[in-house]
This record gives sequence, structure tokens and C-alpha cells, in this order.
Amino acid sequence: MAESTFDIVSEFDRQELANVVDQTQREVQTRYDLKDTKTEIVLGDKELTITTESEMHLAAVRDILQTKALRRNLSLKIFKFEPLQEVAGARVRQVALLQKGIPEDVAKKLQKLIRDQYPKVQPRIQGETLRVGSKSRDDLQAVIRLLKERQDDFSLPLQFTNYR
Repeated sequence: MAESTFDIVSEFDRQELANVVDQTQREVQTRYDLKDTKTEIVLGDKELTITTESEMHLAAVRDILQTKALRRNLSLKIFKFEPLQEVAGARVRQVALLQKGIPEDVAKKLQKLIRDQYPKVQPRIQGETLRVGSKSRDDLQAVIRLLKERQDDFSLPLQFTNYR
């Protein structure tokens, strides 16, 4: 019997994130308490930057952003918020790094967890993904169930793709 495999990845839909940023900007421009704060939300390749007047306004904008992200089925784990910085003109800025791909330390932790629970399953690190293979499809489905149950143990969202 041939080996069955699937990949564990950590990705997000870039277009959905762009929609979230656009909706957040529109709501900030129309909300009475945020209208005149000159808030800027800039979506870069690997980060999202929020610049506004005060910490209170920043918290409100972050709340709007996270609410819109959840409504569009984006995990809040894709945002890794850095400490806020004071910038010129008594304004504050906060950068949120966008987490995509599985870092090596998290991949090793996943690999160890899978090996400890299911010795017949072979998890292999391949760049920013983890390929899991086994002769038994039941074992692979059990691994997926285990990782979905333990999702809160990891600092990034996990998706399961290429199930063959």
C-alpha cells in the first residue's frame, strides 16, 4: 500500500486581509470618536502598521481590525503585535508582523508532538511546511484531530492541505 501524506501549513488569504484593512479604514473615517485622529493603516508585504493620535485610539482601531478579521475567517494569530512606539507630533505607531509559514522551532515542536503520539507516522520538515506521511490514512486523520485539539498550544494558525 502506498504512503498517504498531507501538509501542515500556516497561511492566510492576502486578499481577505486587504479587504479587512479597507473596511477598517472606512469605519475609522466614519466613526465619530476616530474621525479626526488622522489614523493611517498601511498594509506592507510582511507587516501592518497603524499610526494614530493616542493609545486609546490605537486600541479602538486594533479592536475594529480584529473584529473585521474574525468576520472574514482570518485567525487573530496571524497578527504578532510589536510594542507601540511614540512618533513625532505626540502620535503613536504599532506594527503587527504578519505570520506566514511555520518557523523551524515550531515545526520541531509539532514534529516531536506527532512522533510521541503516533510512532508510525513520519513528519518531515520541508521549508516552511511540515509534510506528514503514513501508510494508514486513519493515523493521518488522528494526527489532524490531535493538532486541531491542541491548536491553542501554538502561536500561529495551522491549516492542513494536500491530503493524498
